[in-house]
Amino acid sequence: MTKKAFSFEQAIEELQTIVTAMEAGNVSLDESLGLYERGVELVRLCNQRLDEAQQRISVVQTAPDGTVSTKPFAEEEKL
Repeated sequence: MTKKAFSFEQAIEELQTIVTAMEAGNVSLDESLGLYERGVELVRLCNQRLDEAQQRISVVQTAPDGTVSTKPFAEEEKL
């Protein structure tokens, strides 16, 4: 399959189309396998895009004196 540069939104839309087609049950086994494989590719693409976005997120903090600073986003804050 040719790899295209998909946006996150395009990948989600295609995934929804694949799920709908598979849930309808009107596709052959071979078509289902092809759709499943494409779905896996799209899920990986979405996860990659989400990982990239997470790396870009910064938390803006305002100090008591009014100065603003940023720090990298942390998945989990340690208590």
